[in-house]
Amino acid sequence: MANTDTHRLRVLISNEDAPRLEEMAGIVSALGHDVIAREIEPGEVVYATHQERPDIALVGLGEHSEHALNLISTIVHEATCPVIAVLDAQNPGFVSEAAKRGIFAYVTHDSPEELQGAIEIVLHRFAEFRNLEGAFGRRAMIERAKGILMERHAIDEREAFELLRRHSQRTGRKVSDVAEAVVESHLLLPSLAPESTQPR
Repeated sequence: MANTDTHRLRVLISNEDAPRLEEMAGIVSALGHDVIAREIEPGEVVYATHQERPDIALVGLGEHSEHALNLISTIVHEATCPVIAVLDAQNPGFVSEAAKRGIFAYVTHDSPEELQGAIEIVLHRFAEFRNLEGAFGRRAMIERAKGILMERHAIDEREAFELLRRHSQRTGRKVSDVAEAVVESHLLLPSLAPESTQPR
């Protein structure tokens, strides 16, 4: 069954059980996605995530739950993609621990339809998460820029933001982009030498 709802994805699959790894790969391929890596050990997963940059990762629960949890932790830490846990049967204890490690969803059957549905939901949730993460990052950047301007110009927080806003309007750039430029230029500028050490 070819995938028609989601664009072709680059999928990393990991499972300590090699035969199950191949079964999962077959299901993913049948959905019309590309299996870019099939890994068993956490160390191999680290290399694959850096080299292949997957869009999504599937981690199967094999005989040892700790092995699967370590795989999940490794992918979440190393990759910029969401992780779905694939289980043969319901396992609330594992799901709870896997959620703490960072999975976005889990499926309990080998049904291609169920897996495709989970993939679509996860991609939407992950996009929302990245947007929210970006919003927090932009807010933090603006706060840093305001601090720099307050120190350089001996002004208060409101005046510092007004400087950013006015420059944003003049240049047609977003306030967050102006803030990033302020922070980057500040990092590149040398520190002023104390008066006593300056050459006479």
